[in-house]
Amino acid sequence: MKTLRSFLRTVWLMLVISMRADRARSIAALVSSSLQLIVLPLRAVGLKLIADGVAGHSGSRALVGAGLVVGLTGLNRLMAMVSLTVRMRLRENTQLYLDTYLMGLTAGVPGIAHHELPAYLDRVELLRNERNYLANPFNPISWTLASLLQAVSATILLGSVYPPLALVPLAGVPAAILTVRAQNRASTLLETQAEDNRILRHLFDLTTGAGPAKEIRLYGLGGELLDRRRVLFDRLERARVMQSVRDTWRTAGAWAFFALAYCLALAETVRLAQDGRATIGAVVLVLSIGAQLSAQLNELAYCIAWFVRTHRAVSRLVWFGEYAGTAREAVTPAEPAGVPDRLETGILLEDVGFAYGGSEEPVLEHVDLLLPAGRTVAIVGENGAGKTTLVKLLARLYEPSSGRILVDGVDLRMFDVVEWRTRISAGFQDFGRFQFVARESVGIGDLPDAQSDPHVLAALGRAAASELPGELPSGLETQLGREFDGGADLSLGQWQKVALARAMMRPAPLLLVLDEPTASLDAPTEHSLFERFAAAAGEAAATSGAITILVSHRFSTVRMADLILVVSGGRISESGTHDQLIRRGGLYAELYELQAAAYR
Repeated sequence: MKTLRSFLRTVWLMLVISMRADRARSIAALVSSSLQLIVLPLRAVGLKLIADGVAGHSGSRALVGAGLVVGLTGLNRLMAMVSLTVRMRLRENTQLYLDTYLMGLTAGVPGIAHHELPAYLDRVELLRNERNYLANPFNPISWTLASLLQAVSATILLGSVYPPLALVPLAGVPAAILTVRAQNRASTLLETQAEDNRILRHLFDLTTGAGPAKEIRLYGLGGELLDRRRVLFDRLERARVMQSVRDTWRTAGAWAFFALAYCLALAETVRLAQDGRATIGAVVLVLSIGAQLSAQLNELAYCIAWFVRTHRAVSRLVWFGEYAGTAREAVTPAEPAGVPDRLETGILLEDVGFAYGGSEEPVLEHVDLLLPAGRTVAIVGENGAGKTTLVKLLARLYEPSSGRILVDGVDLRMFDVVEWRTRISAGFQDFGRFQFVARESVGIGDLPDAQSDPHVLAALGRAAASELPGELPSGLETQLGREFDGGADLSLGQWQKVALARAMMRPAPLLLVLDEPTASLDAPTEHSLFERFAAAAGEAAATSGAITILVSHRFSTVRMADLILVVSGGRISESGTHDQLIRRGGLYAELYELQAAAYR
């Protein structure tokens, strides 16, 4: 019963998607495809009238039959053209609707942990590969219904000649079932190959993308990547071909059985005509329908298989929608608390731990610390220690696996995620390159003021990037990114300045996170930038009690912080000011000395 409900729900969604995308064309597609297919077996009636008219020397009957054949053939061709035109436009509109729907679902998931789950990535890969089936989910429904009506009309016509002949279409059922099963096995095989197909796409992106282009040429990797892709593709293709050959033999045997049944039916019709129990026209009708029936049943089988594959693709869409809904519900409090306008005590982490889904190895564990309001906090540590994970927990991009985070004594989970994020800002090392005009690339850090030049210029100033508009051909109106006509390509350092300015758009956030903010900048710019950070942090602290968090591997840049946290092995191993940590002679002092020695 649960499976039936799931099936019906998915079919309903297939209808809803098409109707919402283009109601008029959805209805027109159903009508035109039905008429296109139904008229085909009805032409056999016209052929019967022609044959009977000629045999009985009845010109009027033959003329009516000829008119019926011509009229139905013309209607079939007309409906074919209408159906094709309607379905093409319906497909375009449905694709636009689905792309918008998928963008909304993806952007609506509050966190980002799912992007690191192989099972999720496999499902997304399958969704990507099945976009052709998702592009017009109404088509398989309309064509399957039309094919069923076509088969029913052919059955009725055969039964009108001699009732036992109505059983002939049943001889094609095994072939139709085997065809559907073959399509199902092909879909199942595709699912098992999802991760391998992701590897194929990764190899393609590596070879054709701009990012790896230099290293591919420098190290002569082109041939190696092509060979890897060819070997993997050949292995996947062998599995597909072997399965296809097995299914073809099974299906061929079933169609041979249908051909035998049809030949027997035709022989019986001829015998009836010889005995005077059927007309010559009846023989022509059976001959005509029989010639069509094989194609009709084959088309019905493929329509059902098409329907099944589309149903699977839409089922994945249903799963994605449910996943997004569940993810939202999991972080939506029943009675949300209001986010404070100002921090008084700060943010407290109590026994916080975090592990990625499916992994038993914690990234963070037993983290207890207080981030005091109005202070600048630096987080340092070796690569992979958990620094970035910690700040992502504060931004609620991840949710703690254990423990809790309190903001002025209120559990962070009691805040609405969207409202909390309107009161924080962040710049990450793996920043996004939004290829908009420069004003928007910076301004989207605070959407209400995204088009305000004064706010954008102020943010650029706080990010020590006031000179950037002057370096661009059209100032803030410059299109960024060479992928667009007239677009300006920026250096890595300039892109990072844009990202930092974006993080500075909100003038008084409660929490400002800067994750490796100077990784792509030169030393003078870095020094200037941290002076600006200190000033901006002081202003924000005075206005809203804001906490500024700096994540950096450069120890020289974090000396100005009020509090330095050393992360090691997923825990806070040390905390204090720079001078306190140096006197303590622990890990911080060791790493600081190693880095300082490198500059001597």
